[in-house]
Amino acid sequence: MGDYRRIADRIADDIASGRLKPGQRLPPQRAFARRRGIASSTAGRVYGELVRRGLVVGEVGRGTYVRAAPDGPPGRALAEPGPADAPVNLELNYPSAPGQPELLAPVLAPLLRPDVLAEALLPAAATGTESAREAAATLLATPGWRPAPDRLLFTGNARQAIAAVLASLVRPGGRVGVEQLTYPLVKEIAARLGITLVPLAGDAAGLLPEAVAAAHRTAPLSALYMQPTLHNPTSLTTSRARLLQLARLVHDLNLPVVEDRIWSFLHEPGDPLAAHAPALTHVVDGLSKRVAPGLTVGFLVVPPHRVGAVAGAVRSGGWSAGRFALEAAVRWAGEGTVARLVAAKRADAARRQKILAEELAGFAVRSDPRAYFAWWELPAPWRADTFTGAAAAHGIAVTPGPAFAVAPGHTPDAVRLGLASAPEPDLRRALRTLAHVAARRAGDRTGP
Repeated sequence: MGDYRRIADRIADDIASGRLKPGQRLPPQRAFARRRGIASSTAGRVYGELVRRGLVVGEVGRGTYVRAAPDGPPGRALAEPGPADAPVNLELNYPSAPGQPELLAPVLAPLLRPDVLAEALLPAAATGTESAREAAATLLATPGWRPAPDRLLFTGNARQAIAAVLASLVRPGGRVGVEQLTYPLVKEIAARLGITLVPLAGDAAGLLPEAVAAAHRTAPLSALYMQPTLHNPTSLTTSRARLLQLARLVHDLNLPVVEDRIWSFLHEPGDPLAAHAPALTHVVDGLSKRVAPGLTVGFLVVPPHRVGAVAGAVRSGGWSAGRFALEAAVRWAGEGTVARLVAAKRADAARRQKILAEELAGFAVRSDPRAYFAWWELPAPWRADTFTGAAAAHGIAVTPGPAFAVAPGHTPDAVRLGLASAPEPDLRRALRTLAHVAARRAGDRTGP
């Protein structure tokens, strides 16, 4: 075991014993390193290990806070089952429809026959199988767009699909335009690939074409990554007029696009950017939200001339989908299970949005009535890091706004609330508690 893990164990013991209390701020990494006589890089690994164990929350540089944790051995993660008063995790955002296991189980049963299982346990190519390509093309289709099956590729999940496309499009040192607030794992993927993310301004209609053009003039962009439907974390959906403007612009600039549609199944059917710029757009989607995160598949729709390059990136990155998951996906889609789950989750999201509206009435909350998340712009004098720590002290985990910010100097005083994972009674209780916390400090002008 590395030294950093032994140090993390000692901090975990301090948290478990109560010497470090929920909501307490840990020292900055450099100060921690000096006190312990260790390298700054080792301190960073210690903090990363504590985050991985679910013991602390926050962004290094803006504050790392002890998270409330259920009773149990040191290092127990928030996501693990706990007692009735266990913390409520509004960071995780995996929707589960009522009766979901009962819907999924019958479709999996035929896969367990020895003859079928033998086939399902073989390796899968990035191109999947013919039945998988047809099923995915039907699943992703919109009123005015249906991807050609021979343009479909498969990965283990949507995150791997994003990584494969970016790896195939952008060399180390390349620049990729993104919304000013973007999916945090895109930031991690870019860092590992040596890619520079360029934040681009938007408005109520979506990403601003002039912002894309200006960034491209400054230094050529290698690609554009965007979430035009139910953008995470703001829930914004780009208007059709803006999509058409962006399609014309990327065509003029010959700029490849990665269009992330992972939450689009909750929205009314609308054609993607790929319908208007098919030669440049790489569509990313998957089953983790539609079905379940534990047995999922990532979908990629790529321009015809890019199939070989992206498939090569999938293979070299080790991002291929499992054959068993592909076979399950084909059956779930073909027998209508996915469609039934989508309908149930749309209704579930609407109920949770109603709870959100009731409990956070009067606050500056941005969301869409169809979304499973919300963006809460905190009342002064709250900051994202201190509010995250205060929420943790009440047994509630939220995601601080800076986790989504691309430009380090523009970190919003907001938090994202994931509405999907907590049971509805726990969600209501947590939101009511957060409202009381926010209102109490907002009335105290002495500052956090």
